[in-house]
Amino acid sequence: MPAKDIYHYAVRNALEKESWKITKDPFILKWGTRDLYIDLGAEKLIAAEKSGQKIAVEIKSFVGASPVADLENALGQYILYYDILSRLESDRRLYLAIRQETYSELFTEPIGKILIENQRLCLLVFDSEQEVILQWIP
Repeated sequence: MPAKDIYHYAVRNALEKESWKITKDPFILKWGTRDLYIDLGAEKLIAAEKSGQKIAVEIKSFVGASPVADLENALGQYILYYDILSRLESDRRLYLAIRQETYSELFTEPIGKILIENQRLCLLVFDSEQEVILQWIP
């Protein structure tokens, strides 16, 4: 099993502060003979309903030498998880969790904006020190 991202517990705590119930840590995807590991699975019940929202969250720290290389690696992983998750649990939405600093550095400039505009990924932007979610970008 892979090591947890350095911001794993910050994201987990942020989700719990927003009343998400962590149901899987890690969320294991079994596909063929391979096991893949998304960092977290969570659910949130909607009032007066038996079922609610389900999400899977892949956490990325973006602390490498090149933010663009980190983005390329994160996108490859996100696409793989997205495609498998859509077959196994199509009612669960996948999010890429990134720090506010990463969002400001990459997703407010053209290289990141195009990913958001083309709806290539869903982002969960968090504050790692206060352990709170700042934005959900569908």
